[in-house]
Amino acid sequence: MWQDLAPLGRNPDTSGYRRHAWTPVDLELRAWFADRARERGLAVETDRNGNQWALLGDPAAGGVVATGSHLDSVPDGGAFDGPLGVVSALAALDELHRRGVRPRRPLAVVNFADEEGARFGLACVGSRLAVGALDPERARRLRDADGTTLASAMERAGHDPGAIGADPDRLGRLAAFVELHVEQGRALAASPDGGRAIGVGSAVWPHGRWRLDFRGEANHAGTTRLEDRRDPMLTYANTVLAARKKARLAGALAGFGRVRVEPNAVNAVPSLVSGWLDARAPDHACLDELVADIGRAAAERARRDGTVLEIHRESFTDGVDFDHALRDRLAAVLADPEGRPAPLLPTGAGHDAGILAAALPTAMLYVRNPTGVSHAPAEHATVEDRAAGVTALADVLEELSCR
Repeated sequence: MWQDLAPLGRNPDTSGYRRHAWTPVDLELRAWFADRARERGLAVETDRNGNQWALLGDPAAGGVVATGSHLDSVPDGGAFDGPLGVVSALAALDELHRRGVRPRRPLAVVNFADEEGARFGLACVGSRLAVGALDPERARRLRDADGTTLASAMERAGHDPGAIGADPDRLGRLAAFVELHVEQGRALAASPDGGRAIGVGSAVWPHGRWRLDFRGEANHAGTTRLEDRRDPMLTYANTVLAARKKARLAGALAGFGRVRVEPNAVNAVPSLVSGWLDARAPDHACLDELVADIGRAAAERARRDGTVLEIHRESFTDGVDFDHALRDRLAAVLADPEGRPAPLLPTGAGHDAGILAAALPTAMLYVRNPTGVSHAPAEHATVEDRAAGVTALADVLEELSCR
């Protein structure tokens, strides 16, 4: 499966992946998923929000145990974020078949639509819509960098954007959702005992995205004195540094990963700089204070530079504590030979499992990442650890579907 998947959406110049939602390569990925599922005798459905479901057993009976992740990527992302969970889910069903396991409850493998938000700027669109956390009309109006709306992109891909929205009936048939994911960090590899290959998620930090617009005055870079400039780039640059400092002092995370400049000319003082802030913190109050501190620092610098600041919150996801009973059950199932439960790991990264936690018990498994890199080509998991992940997920599915 990895060999089949590897070429799809890969950028030969960077070795990263560009698998953005509702593009031609995304349709190839969706076809790949459907083909691999049907090869295993699974029934394949696409729900109203574009999420794909591969089903073993009758979901109408309820009590469905679901697993999976996503196949889309950030720009020039790594091979494992998302796809590891999908490939491992299909391989775990193969492992259950090899063991001769006969599940008492239906099983499902899910490929969630537009998890990364790389094209339309909002993460976890498919799962947010399903749980009712995203207004369908707002979703349809989302636009990519070329001005294409999400509604238009879905329609071109053959999906009806008029049907999107909350899906309580489908979610109500689920007993649990377990998402396997490559670790986004080195907690497992750096642990004192030399590292466990598999960990269990404990929580997701609250996180969000804010667009900061810095407005100044366009002017000639070769004739305008420094003291006469109203340069929004200067305000933006100082805000980037302030965000780093404020996050460090708060024990949180913050940074700017995207910027847009107008008129975007080398020999011009810009009239507008828009920067996108990503901020994450251990709790809601800490995140609120962090963003407020960054905003105050930006506003103070704007006054000094003669520029104007506007802040727009584009998305926010509150913190999630994964279901404690399910979490502890999985940690016990995955105990080492000495009986020590699998390590519990919090994360600052958002996931579909975190969104679904509002509607049903969810959990996460993490596979060791020796580089600690994610959202970049250096993201990695060894063949041995990927196999351990498949075995762990099969153990979990057997526990949840047979006992």
